[in-house]
Amino acid sequence: MIGIWALGAYLAVILLWTTLLKRSVGEAMILGFLVVLPFTGAAAAQVGWEALYTAATDEIVYATMAFVFMGYLLDKAGVLDKLIDLLNSLIGGVKGGPAWVSTVASAGLGGVVHNQAAIAATVGSVTIPWMEKSKLDKASAATLVAGNAGMGITFPFSASMFVLVGSATVGPLLNVNELVLPLLVGGLWCFLHRLIVTWLLVRRSGMAPLDSSHRLAVRTAFGQGWATLLLFVVVAVPLILTSGAIATALSDWTGGDITKTVSIIVWIPVVLIITGALLGWKLLPRGARVWRALLQDSAPRFGVVGITVLFAFAGANALAATGLPKQMTALLTQLNLPLWLLAILIGLIVIAVAAPLSATATMAAVGTVGVATLVAAGVPATTAAVAVLVFSSCEAAVPPGGAPLYVACGIADVNPITTFARLITHYALPLLGIGVLIILGVLPI
Repeated sequence: MIGIWALGAYLAVILLWTTLLKRSVGEAMILGFLVVLPFTGAAAAQVGWEALYTAATDEIVYATMAFVFMGYLLDKAGVLDKLIDLLNSLIGGVKGGPAWVSTVASAGLGGVVHNQAAIAATVGSVTIPWMEKSKLDKASAATLVAGNAGMGITFPFSASMFVLVGSATVGPLLNVNELVLPLLVGGLWCFLHRLIVTWLLVRRSGMAPLDSSHRLAVRTAFGQGWATLLLFVVVAVPLILTSGAIATALSDWTGGDITKTVSIIVWIPVVLIITGALLGWKLLPRGARVWRALLQDSAPRFGVVGITVLFAFAGANALAATGLPKQMTALLTQLNLPLWLLAILIGLIVIAVAAPLSATATMAAVGTVGVATLVAAGVPATTAAVAVLVFSSCEAAVPPGGAPLYVACGIADVNPITTFARLITHYALPLLGIGVLIILGVLPI
């Protein structure tokens, strides 16, 4: 059971480094990778090199960087602000309008940006002050924004999804194309849950419709921001080309496999960057010097994300070399648990790890093992992957919480402790239930 001991050491180092020492998750992932290597025995050096090389040459790592830059560019180009203004013009005038805008905007951005802290900051900076003006208390406003940020994980194509599909454990079980539509449906179930929570918060609050002075007229908002809806249209292009009858027809016409020729992992951020640049062209810099400054300002975002994803892959590869997937699967199988209890157990493990870690780190630590275990129990690989991603989206919903929680609380100027109980009851526990019901087939994907 050397692999299980390796996993224990891996998690212990990451948790110690991020929670007690308050260091970055990127550093923690490097240390976790190094700690695993001695468990691979005499071939530790070779395993380490192969694990790191495989991670560094994976296209998913580069695609993740492209998504990071895409989110930065859309923000700088003012595209995200126009999207929120558009939503606000449509539903901001109803009771609890800012709360509905916050939820819908978080879902929309979750399908594009995928960074939970960025979603909380972008949506929260606009909607939290509006929710307060509409008589929603600060703690509830921060809870809503932090809980909604998790939708960045439950829609394609998040870094957590890439880490899961690109791992040595899950990679052979499914590919990205097979996971896209099931994860989209799973994300919509989570979106429905967020709408129900928003309805409950609005109903229990004294919120009033937002004054027209705080929102643009529908005609004005559409005139300024209708083009932002193209972000969701262009995403469909690579998906359509690589799925269904069109993919079959193109493959027959070209004599090759179009799904392998056109990598949706690479092309989706590319088309979004191009579209975002065209939509926000007027706000983008002019001249090489200003562009250089903009790129330099974006560099810090790549550091933590890039290191985290790279060494998450490397650590997962090293853990796979210890025989962890088979050992963990065998251990859980020996327990001879009914599927519903196994689903709850895996959900609790993933959520517990997601509390102090990011969703990406959680996928590398226990997500891949959870998927492999569920597949061994007879659950389809896509179903298992969707459920585990739903579990991991609780990054901000379980104490001590992740970055989205502290971003939201910082904007609302409230003590994070005041949000813990509601985050657990309104988000963590329902998401655990959604994941379990997906595994059991009650919620179809």
